[in-house]
Amino acid sequence: MKTRHIMLDTINDVKEFVGIVSRCEYEVDLISDRYTIDAKSIMGIFSLDLSKPIQMNVHADECDSFLNEISRFLKD
Repeated sequence: MKTRHIMLDTINDVKEFVGIVSRCEYEVDLISDRYTIDAKSIMGIFSLDLSKPIQMNVHADECDSFLNEISRFLKD
């Protein structure tokens, strides 16, 4: 598993991020405070506090191409 932090500043960022994550074969979770949601759920993402960085857990060891694809959202 790999952990990174992301920022989703606009509605279009959320749509683009979910589109990318939805193509992944592995699980991706977003954690904000005490809430953990599936990163493939656009409604789940909108339930989070998007004004601060969100922890992202990628449940895969080989996910470098995915991380490159979402690099503009990474805040690490």
